[in-house]
Amino acid sequence: MATVCLLGTWDTKGEEYGWLRDRLREAGATVLLVDVGGYSADAPAEVSAQEVAAAAGADLTELRIRRDRGAMTAAMAEGAARIVRRLHARGAIDGFLAAGGSSGSAIAAAAMQALPLGFPKLLVSTMAGGDVRPYVGETDATLMYAVVDLAGVNSVSEQVLGNAAAAVAGMAEAYRRRRAGTPANARPAVALTMFGVTTPAADEARRTLGALGYETLVFHATGSGGRAMESLIRAGLIAGVLDLTTTELADELVGGVLSAGPERLTAAARRGVPQVVSVGALDMVNFGPPDTVPARFADRTLLRHNPTVTLMRTTAAEMAELGRLLGSKVAAGTGPSAIHLPLRGVSAVDVAGGPFRDAAADEALFTAVRDATAGTAVEVHERDEAINDPGFGRAMAHRLHHLISLTEEDEPA
Repeated sequence: MATVCLLGTWDTKGEEYGWLRDRLREAGATVLLVDVGGYSADAPAEVSAQEVAAAAGADLTELRIRRDRGAMTAAMAEGAARIVRRLHARGAIDGFLAAGGSSGSAIAAAAMQALPLGFPKLLVSTMAGGDVRPYVGETDATLMYAVVDLAGVNSVSEQVLGNAAAAVAGMAEAYRRRRAGTPANARPAVALTMFGVTTPAADEARRTLGALGYETLVFHATGSGGRAMESLIRAGLIAGVLDLTTTELADELVGGVLSAGPERLTAAARRGVPQVVSVGALDMVNFGPPDTVPARFADRTLLRHNPTVTLMRTTAAEMAELGRLLGSKVAAGTGPSAIHLPLRGVSAVDVAGGPFRDAAADEALFTAVRDATAGTAVEVHERDEAINDPGFGRAMAHRLHHLISLTEEDEPA
């Protein structure tokens, strides 16, 4: 029987959570209630609000005396994240369900984002009708709009909450069975980054990795894709990284719309995960339609990629800084790493006769990479071809396989 973690503010939503608990039990699930209500009294919870606050290093009585709603919410969110992470680590739960308004959703979001990919997590929220990025983050959370406020159980909320309970009970049971039946010989997962202008190389790398026995997870380098990949690496779910397309670094540096943030290209280095990196699409920064390109870039080389995406060519100075950033981030790693440089073009539009071809800017990038990795253990492979030429993606895949094999040989028997 699957166990669902039901997390919520019993002090303000006791009626709704009691109703959800009963529906989960009717659906065949065991319920583990975690109370995150700041002012709960005698809640029938397996994990009390006092325990949640203590998990964050806070004292619930002191928080109540302060009557600082922000401090209370922050402490309960941090404690909830730690509690559910512990519950998952010891295999005590198979699914997660929460329901709430803005504060309850913020606490639930912290907990959901502490749970790994594939673990069922569902939040019924009054905030789900707007920008949900703060609640989802880079997780595979399911959000359900509450439609009506969670103020008692009525004919509408019964349907919404009833569907949520049934959904998470089913997902939790499927997760429990899947976890129990996970084969010992599952293929190691490798992360691969791609963009429209690096697709041929990515496809070649993916086919090669598959033939070598890997499960390849492809991430579209659109900001959210890079953040999701970094998150999975940090979670220990990735055996190796083929970071073909590092274009998100350019958006972060110059101010484009597809930045993955300053933590991009750091997770593998910190965990010692083998990685083979290239400079795919560093020749461009991404914006929306042409009229959204900031006025300060009016004199730059622009390319309308499609009706909703405008590309801007990076300058030699920007390319030099990108090379320094990329090289230094890879060199900071504790695991084996290599960088592959395509000397005849870093994207489909940065080739002979292409609209973004700028050999001098590319050379500034390559020189900065060489300088940043000089004297380090990072391998730098320079190939006299464009990134999408046949053989480039295959070479990166074979090199990653070699680096992963080296780490496997070093593991204690």
